[in-house]
Amino acid sequence: MSRRPLCQKVHCMSQLKAKATVFAYHSVGVRAIRTLLARGIEIGLVVTHQDNPQETIWFESVAALCEEFGIPTITPDDPNATEVIAKIRASTPDFIFSFYYRHMLCAEILSIAPRGAYNLHGSLLPHYRGRVPVNWAVLHGESETGVTLHEMTIKPDAGAILAQTAVPILPDDTAFEVFGKLTVATEQTLWTCLPKLLAGSLDRKINDLSQGSYFGGRKPEDGRIDWNLPAQQVYNLHRAVAPPYPGAFAEQNGRVYTLAKARLATDFPANLPRGISVVDNVGFGVCGDGRALRIIELLFEGKVMDMATLQQHFASR
Repeated sequence: MSRRPLCQKVHCMSQLKAKATVFAYHSVGVRAIRTLLARGIEIGLVVTHQDNPQETIWFESVAALCEEFGIPTITPDDPNATEVIAKIRASTPDFIFSFYYRHMLCAEILSIAPRGAYNLHGSLLPHYRGRVPVNWAVLHGESETGVTLHEMTIKPDAGAILAQTAVPILPDDTAFEVFGKLTVATEQTLWTCLPKLLAGSLDRKINDLSQGSYFGGRKPEDGRIDWNLPAQQVYNLHRAVAPPYPGAFAEQNGRVYTLAKARLATDFPANLPRGISVVDNVGFGVCGDGRALRIIELLFEGKVMDMATLQQHFASR
């Protein structure tokens, strides 16, 4: 058996060493950074966000992880500012990675790392490019989504695809539950493809945007329920924005109620009007196709209402 000289082996091993600058936020960012470190990638700088006090923070903290591991971290309002770009250059990265970072990066930043800039997107590209892809996929009743590692370009989510991992969306999954699956899929994807990426042998696949879709961000107001819609559409909206997201809501009898937990009803009393009703301490949301949601938890002014109190709310209807 032939053996390579020791100097060749050492040279090949040195080629697998790499340094990265990482833009990251959210639980996906935490999981991705941990995977990079586990694969031996040195992280010279992490760019993340300061938590917004107006936002419900239900996810893990990239800043806290970096403090634990002693990784230099900055939280600029504008990652494309001249002084930020100077810090990125000074960190001398071989690679740039972006994991659920919320700002677009300029061409100058993307050109800094000689071995490329890569983003982890929460869908199976080219489908659901753009913002909050998990929520959009659930809203549209998809049965599958996933994560995609792709090359970064100025156009969002448009670069060549390096790796993908699919996960199922079960019929009753909320976006929160699907996001948990994608966090694990992030680790699986990176763990599998990083050795080839470091070795320069990872294949690329064309990201054919003509076969995909693009969606923008969502606002809390987008969670307003239209009870005239079919029950499946209303249920998908609930699943897409259920807590810890702001939730699907409806105004009735001058009060605003938010669905916290619900299921499609298989059986419910006849002749109920559209909208929310409570019968024998069981809540229902009747929809435009004559089907209904069974309401398990309903919030009023941020608090879970017991069904007996809700029945009193609707007694005068």
